[in-house]
Amino acid sequence: MTSHVSSGSEPLGIGWFGIIRLGSVQAGIGAMVMLATSLLNRVMVVEYSVAAAIPAALVAWHYAVQITRPLWGHTSDQSRRRTPWIVCGMSLLAFGSVLAVDATIMIAASGFWGTVLAIVSFTMIGFGVGMSGTALLALLASRVCADRKPAAAAISWTMMIAGIVIAAGLSGAFLDPFGEARLAIVCSIVVLVAFCIAMAGLYDLEATTQPAAVPIAKAEAQSFQDALREIWQDKEARRFTFFVFVSMLAYSMQDLIMEPFAGFLFAMTPGESTQLSSLQHSGILAGMPIAGAGGSLYSKRYGQDLKLWIVIGCLGSAIMLGGLSAGATRGGDWPLTANVFGLGVSNGIFAVAAVGAMLGLASNGKTSGEGARMGVWGASQAIAFGLGGLTGAVLVDQLRAFTGQDAAAFQVVFLMEALLFLAAAMVATGTTLIRPAGKEESMAL
Repeated sequence: MTSHVSSGSEPLGIGWFGIIRLGSVQAGIGAMVMLATSLLNRVMVVEYSVAAAIPAALVAWHYAVQITRPLWGHTSDQSRRRTPWIVCGMSLLAFGSVLAVDATIMIAASGFWGTVLAIVSFTMIGFGVGMSGTALLALLASRVCADRKPAAAAISWTMMIAGIVIAAGLSGAFLDPFGEARLAIVCSIVVLVAFCIAMAGLYDLEATTQPAAVPIAKAEAQSFQDALREIWQDKEARRFTFFVFVSMLAYSMQDLIMEPFAGFLFAMTPGESTQLSSLQHSGILAGMPIAGAGGSLYSKRYGQDLKLWIVIGCLGSAIMLGGLSAGATRGGDWPLTANVFGLGVSNGIFAVAAVGAMLGLASNGKTSGEGARMGVWGASQAIAFGLGGLTGAVLVDQLRAFTGQDAAAFQVVFLMEALLFLAAAMVATGTTLIRPAGKEESMAL
């Protein structure tokens, strides 16, 4: 049985302006998550002298609770509309973000109760991100036509990163001179503005658009267990789950070690290493539209298979990480800035192509809906992100202690990341990525 069919010569579903509106929701999610995972992390460690393990554990916990993504996605599949789930998740995220600020302030005065409140708030943040993010991606998957999905992935992810960058810049500009009251006010304003922008983007969008294709005919509501069973029995969905985990593990392993690498082996100051991190994110932003525009043009001309762009991104990332591994032994002679920017571009190409493939494969279920499938892959991504950053940092620390050499430690970890990206490319080559039913196909009766 085929799952979808197009009707007419014009694509149904959400248009370009609607995709941008949904991108504004992603921007709101990114802005609020930035407060918890970046700004409050720094405040706890630097201003309040909290052990770095505490905010690191809280961030890891917010990823861990996102294992519930498949449940949120399946629940939205069984609902008539996904917008209420996005709104509910955004509300939970906003409330949790504000509570996280209160918890940060309390930790300085009362470590135990502040830590308890921090655990509660980061749990709310994880649930909020999982609920709103999964329902949002499912809405994109079901309401955007196949040819636009690569570009839709690029737009939404670019806007999410833009939300992070803008929120970080504005909150940083108004936090000085630092004080508890100023921290609470600035963070609350960021949360309020992000939430309002997201709600404006969502307003009446789902009610005034149609699905991009005729939805699957379901005789009866499918249970959560049956949905998971069908997804796991689907060879392509199962392989793509492995691909998401391996690739995102490789993608996130360098998060916590790039700046120490620049400091230890290239004698960069904190300001210079921060600029290097900014350069990498600039590269990601440059790579995303390349994959979005190229993927959309490629899908129109050659069909809905984004395998080529995913492999290009993975191989490019592996090459750039291999360069960093080699650069660990060269020190200042290595063109570090060019290498890091190239890594960012490759990461951007890979990430957008992977998300575009995700949006397409989500619509290929026989009876399981887009939400359940996006939830499974989102959970795999969250677990990989939580493990990746922690694994990279721990491996570098252990290797430095064991070998007594900074260069050897970083060289091994970057090489491991490169091998993981090569493994991800190999998994991707065996997966049919984004190949929905064509116009000539009809629904099974």
